[in-house]
Formats: sequence, structure tokens, C-alpha cells
Amino acid sequence: MWSTEHTGTTALPRTVVWTALRDLHTGDLTYPGADAFELHGPFAVGTELTVTPDGQEPFTSVIVDLAEGETYADRTEFGDVVLTFRHRLADTPEGTRVTHRLEITGEGADAAGPELGPQISADFPESMAALFEQAARRA
Repeated sequence: MWSTEHTGTTALPRTVVWTALRDLHTGDLTYPGADAFELHGPFAVGTELTVTPDGQEPFTSVIVDLAEGETYADRTEFGDVVLTFRHRLADTPEGTRVTHRLEITGEGADAAGPELGPQISADFPESMAALFEQAARRA
């Protein structure tokens, strides 16, 4: 297994950040540089979605964890590796803390993770800042 995470904080309330995160993953929010999401059913565990990273080919993912206002995770299988992207939101005295975690598991994780993981997660800080900016604009 290989994993990494990025944590950011904002003065925005958790409900505002959650709404932006949910809307991004349902395809109701788009902005330059963000992955595009197309939901194929309800926003619920087990629903498939098509994810198109900016400038790349689309792939299919499945929602594997969802707790309204607290946690969202989707999982993508590529051959012998499984990528799980998880967002956890928590209240802080100043606003909201968001942790974005990538876990690479599966038979090929030990070989692929150290190379693939940093490539995928390199934009986590910028992506989170952009999400916070979009949430603030919509608040």
C-alpha cells in the first residue's frame, strides 16, 4: 500500500465546503483546472461516475464511502492497482479542516505507488485551494 494526504483549513463553515465538494463530484460545479465528474445515478455509495481529469482521458470510478457533510470517497481500479480518493471534513474553532487522502492498494501498489502516487497527488494543495475559492464564491 502507498498513501499520501493533504490537509487544508478554511474559515468557511463545513456545510458550505461540503456543498461545493458534493457539487463538484456530481458535476454541478465546474471550474478551470478541476476534474470533470459525471454521475451515473444518485449521489450514493455504489454509484458509478465518469471522471475526466483536466487534459486527460476519462475513467470510471465508484463512490465507496459517503457520510453527508463529513466524508466522500471514490475508488478507481487500474489493472492491478486500486486508487481510493477520500475527503474528510471536520469542524474547527476557526471554520473547517479538509483532508484529501490518496491510497494506492492492490497487487501492484508497492511497485506503482511510489511513482504514480506523487504524480496524482502533486496538485492536491492547488485543488483544495480552488475548491475553497469556489465554495467562498457560492456562499
